[in-house]
Amino acid sequence: MHGGNDSHSSPSPADRRISALVRHLQGSPLDAADPCLAVAPTAAARISVFDHVVRAPEDPILGVTVAYNKDPSPVKLNLGVGAYRTEEGKPLVLNVVRKAEQILVNDRSRVKEYLPIVGLADFNKLSAKLILGADSPAIQDNRVTTVQCLSGTGSLRVGAEFLSRHYHQLTIYIPQPTWGNHVKIFGLAGLAVKTYRYYDPATRGLNFRGLLEDLGSAPFGAIVLLHACAHNPTGVDPTAQEWEQIRQLMRSKALLPFFDSAYQGFASGNLDADAQSIRMFVKDGGECLVAQSYAKNMGLYGERVGALSMVCRSADVASRVESQLKLVIRPMYSNPPIHGASIVATILKDRAMFQEWEVELKAMADRIISMRKQLFDALRSRGTPGDWSHIIKQIGMFTFTGLNSAQVAFMTKEYHIYLTSDGRISMAGLSSRTVPHLADAIHAAVTKAA
Repeated sequence: MHGGNDSHSSPSPADRRISALVRHLQGSPLDAADPCLAVAPTAAARISVFDHVVRAPEDPILGVTVAYNKDPSPVKLNLGVGAYRTEEGKPLVLNVVRKAEQILVNDRSRVKEYLPIVGLADFNKLSAKLILGADSPAIQDNRVTTVQCLSGTGSLRVGAEFLSRHYHQLTIYIPQPTWGNHVKIFGLAGLAVKTYRYYDPATRGLNFRGLLEDLGSAPFGAIVLLHACAHNPTGVDPTAQEWEQIRQLMRSKALLPFFDSAYQGFASGNLDADAQSIRMFVKDGGECLVAQSYAKNMGLYGERVGALSMVCRSADVASRVESQLKLVIRPMYSNPPIHGASIVATILKDRAMFQEWEVELKAMADRIISMRKQLFDALRSRGTPGDWSHIIKQIGMFTFTGLNSAQVAFMTKEYHIYLTSDGRISMAGLSSRTVPHLADAIHAAVTKAA
């Protein structure tokens, strides 16, 4: 009989498993002859189906902190991870952030409902204004779509996934060197990752000629990742005149700019100055992508607050782009968290709180600039071989010291100073108390471990 149930047929494998489970729970012996209940030998049962998985290496940056935490030395110093520290070496929560959080806590009308897929509307609107400028023609023409993402990393990944699905040229050029996560973010999104020359080890400055040559030979329409300011890891930025040449070259070849802005206001202490490279590209009417992070400039590292803005040719295109960004985000993390974005929006929309943030932000930037000067002076006073002027010429959280991996290993072993093997140090991890210790270590590494 088709479509009916035959009550006299043998029980299905699923039924037999359920019956066996019931007998097992009742203490009855299992029928080992039943092929549906076949089990592996005892030894095999102890082997995981994931037994072939090999242990992954530590993240090269986060692994520095792991090693640091295991070191019992009282003089140990962690200059690996890019997180701001006070003069006392402690993490900092900005006063204005505490105020914003108190306002949110005291607002009994606030609920914990899901945000829309694109995030908190106020946050998105204010973030676009912060990075592009309140008077940006792109904003006035509604040519910008902004979506809240999981800090800078999430913003880059959402943008990369969108480009992988909807852009005709699937090659992205990233600077050499760059933040280690860039290669993985873009590669896993399906883009072919190539590099362009950026840093010149000989001058410890920008290889501008190499940069122009490599972008000049890039295929028409390729994507180009640009650090908006405070290049990570080198701290080397183009001048305003060099940025203009880069813009002209990229527009002439229809290269698509994808800006990574992790340090707005944190580099120079001025929010507008640190956004000039982006605004230069937006002003010409062309299209671009901008990934923003509030980890550094508001100290919201663990809140994972960021935004992706896409500047389009028209309001209609921007609207359609946003509809597709939703399709990227929905299966990835559905919608973003509410707390960190609410902190940012509270600060950005209140004039007094915004000004207080600017003061605190400048204080952080100024302390890092001061650490650069103190380290440079300490090396000069010790007569450390070499030209160390790049320390005060570079900008932002990091300094690319020029130390090699052997010298870095020497400093870790002999002086308990932890930094990445490429010689990058986080200036934000230094203090007036620890500068002499670092200067002694660098001097010894250069003279003994060269």
